[in-house]
Amino acid sequence: MKHCNINSLKGLWIIVFSLIIIPLHAQEHTNNRAKWFTDARFGMFIHWGIYSGAEGVWKGEQIRHDNDYAEWIFYRNSIEKEEYLSLLDRINWNEVNPEEWVILAKKAGMKYITLTAKHHDGFALWDSKVSDYDIADQTKDKRDIVAELASACRKHGIKLGLYYSHWVDWAHPYGWNHSREIYPLTDEQYDEYWQQKVIPQMRELLTNYGKIDLIWFDMWIHHSESIITKDQLVQLKSLIRELQPQCLVNSRLGLSIEEDSDVDFRTLGDNQLGEDKLEYPWQSPGTVAHSWGYHRNESQWKSTTSLLKALIGNVSLNGNYMLNIGPRANGDVPYEISQRLLDIGQWLKINGEAIYGSGAFDLPKDQHDWGHMTYRVTDNHTHRLFLHVYNWPLSNRLPVTGINTEPKKVYLLSDKQKAPLPFSHNQVFTEIMLPHLHPDNLASVVVMEFDSKPDITSDLVAENTDGGFSLTPGNTISEEGDFKKTSKQKYGTIPSHLEISGTYKTLWKVFIDKPGKYSLDVSYSYQANESGGAICIKAGKNVIKQTFSPTGLTVGEPNENWHIEKFMSPETGTVKFTEPGIYEISVRIESDNEPIHFQYIWMEKQ
Repeated sequence: MKHCNINSLKGLWIIVFSLIIIPLHAQEHTNNRAKWFTDARFGMFIHWGIYSGAEGVWKGEQIRHDNDYAEWIFYRNSIEKEEYLSLLDRINWNEVNPEEWVILAKKAGMKYITLTAKHHDGFALWDSKVSDYDIADQTKDKRDIVAELASACRKHGIKLGLYYSHWVDWAHPYGWNHSREIYPLTDEQYDEYWQQKVIPQMRELLTNYGKIDLIWFDMWIHHSESIITKDQLVQLKSLIRELQPQCLVNSRLGLSIEEDSDVDFRTLGDNQLGEDKLEYPWQSPGTVAHSWGYHRNESQWKSTTSLLKALIGNVSLNGNYMLNIGPRANGDVPYEISQRLLDIGQWLKINGEAIYGSGAFDLPKDQHDWGHMTYRVTDNHTHRLFLHVYNWPLSNRLPVTGINTEPKKVYLLSDKQKAPLPFSHNQVFTEIMLPHLHPDNLASVVVMEFDSKPDITSDLVAENTDGGFSLTPGNTISEEGDFKKTSKQKYGTIPSHLEISGTYKTLWKVFIDKPGKYSLDVSYSYQANESGGAICIKAGKNVIKQTFSPTGLTVGEPNENWHIEKFMSPETGTVKFTEPGIYEISVRIESDNEPIHFQYIWMEKQ
């Protein structure tokens, strides 16, 4: 794997695909080949090879790069090819059993596996007739890990994917490695590598191991930035379509989905999670720790909860999550990885319906502060909205904003009896009363059930679990004027905010379920020596006008000369709503000689 920055997801929903459209629960633009993929949602990545014997350390020296990707040690530490092969002697072949990886994947609730059949080191984990740089020719046992894994996947009903490094090959004299930026190859030399190794090895993989469900390429830049030509990539994809017509191909082939709609799914960057709902298949490759290959000095372990949230978050945006294991040289999966996978598997045994075959709902992804939503239509045409609650409210009430349709039933997914939870529904707001104890330590799932797809109102600021409304520049309906957005600074001690120099206008909508008086607190920084500027807030029939008082400075970190502007959130006034309904909250801010740094408005019932 390579730490990389793939093009932003934002705006990609406008892409028009020349694909066969099928009526999936989760997303619209998915071809027939990829239907299983969008239903599966959760897969296993396996990084295992010669590098597993080094464990991230060569001759007492840790890999020469701060990203600590152990599978890159051949290149990073400038190891000679013959010395690198000596790492095979550290593998205990009597213990390596790929079926154990498959069994772990099945217990974890994963539906497919992708093995690094050839990583950037160019070494094949199958008996390749193209080159003797493979596992059968370089070991006494003459194992074929691809064949063994393929057999185990068929036995246990797991889809099989193979990773093949096509662009980079550190072992072939004409393969690409990054030193070619200094010592370049000719196009003819690279094509010799391509035609003599890549194409025939891919033919072997696609011919000798039964059905291959996906080929996962790992080119993290567009072909226009590399030595590879588009014709070479089309040749490779055409070979796959010829030999395995139903095999999926990912965008790290080097062809973007925009330029070739025959690419089946987009691959995001390493450990890059989704940001936007997309209507075509996509996937995040992720690690349980940091390195992909096994690293003996690994210390950056992610919690089970964070991994599960990554899976749920991706599914809530129509995405998949492929979580990596890096087995040791003897095939053992580190306890820190296996235990987390088993815990996720136990969660999926109970809550799998909210993941498999489920996808995005139509409300904004961060609408609610309690978690995420996924959605599916069952075989009997019942529409289920799954509320993944990460932080069980101490008030035992769960506010859900933006759903116009009253649910016919609400219950906990973990409850086999589906005992109904009490709830009230008012126009676009549902309040669910939860039991005192949450059913799951990782993420509890509440089901809202409907006879048809529920109607929504998507432009509302949701009431949060504290009972208030946080009106921010990120959830406005509209804004205009003289302002610029400033990201947080000084490690977040200066929060993200708007710098207003002139006039700024913005608008929010909220649904008031409980009429009465609401206080409004405005968070801002104003560095003038005396009051100035002005803010005007209109909410229903209420109008509040006030000038800004100086907030002065504060100390961000003691004894470090870390003096920063202070943001304060004093009560600016109160408004009264006389009846339930949707209200507009409009704001006009005028600055004078000193900019107004505006952060948010907090509205809470008194």
